[in-house]
Amino acid sequence: MRYDTDNIFAKILRGDIPAFKVYEDAETFAFMDIMPRSPGHCLVIPKTPCRNLLDASPEQLGACMRTVNLLAKAAMTAFGAQGITLQQFSEAAGGQEVFHLHFHILARHEGRSLGPAGVMGDMAEIKANGEKLVAALA
Repeated sequence: MRYDTDNIFAKILRGDIPAFKVYEDAETFAFMDIMPRSPGHCLVIPKTPCRNLLDASPEQLGACMRTVNLLAKAAMTAFGAQGITLQQFSEAAGGQEVFHLHFHILARHEGRSLGPAGVMGDMAEIKANGEKLVAALA
């Protein structure tokens, strides 16, 4: 399978569509999920083309995992979380919908289920939660 340069995350990286950025370094970009399943639900992606885990280079994976680790710790602080769920889906049969490697970071609380998938969130709330993550990184 070939990488689609017009996937939504490639468009976010190019600045063609907006995103609530929470972190960026030379190799990765992190932003808020607009269909959050928990407060502070964010995504980490490599800046280089990569469909998913199955075609990722060790360098892309390493860069993403460093950023995932950083943001998971920030989410624990920002949202008083008791745990983190990390999700990554590869290929359609694995649940992948956007074909650019991405990792979901979800702050979790004991006894609280994740919200439903595919439900658009409140943009003001998403923005505010992104600001909490950015503050926790400082």
